[in-house]
Amino acid sequence: MADAQDIPAWIALFMGVYALAASIGELVRPGSWEKMLSDFRDDSGLRFLTGIVLIALGAAIYLVSPWRPDDWLAILVTVMGGGMVAEGAIFLAFGEPFIRAAKVMMGWANRGWALFSAVMGIALIAVALTRL
Repeated sequence: MADAQDIPAWIALFMGVYALAASIGELVRPGSWEKMLSDFRDDSGLRFLTGIVLIALGAAIYLVSPWRPDDWLAILVTVMGGGMVAEGAIFLAFGEPFIRAAKVMMGWANRGWALFSAVMGIALIAVALTRL
């Protein structure tokens, strides 16, 4: 079992793996994120399920990450968990407009977003590994 002080690093590691893997998927198969957004737009059940999962995972991250004002990684992980809860609530309450806005944001720069996600994933992994 992870030591309580290491929990933010473990969460950052797994979030970094997620971000890096998702970005590699988009870079290898360009247009997959755009297709995913189209699927979300067309399927209200998928939007609902995604909102529930975002709230559940975000709440779990928020609740297990210890609040230590002197540790920037603990603060970042807690904020990320809270952000996931907010995103899930927005997904449930305003699914279609949210997806339309996301599609507009991503439409002009899918490759750019994928590269940004890769850099963030590598950074999170690196920071986590220096703490573990």
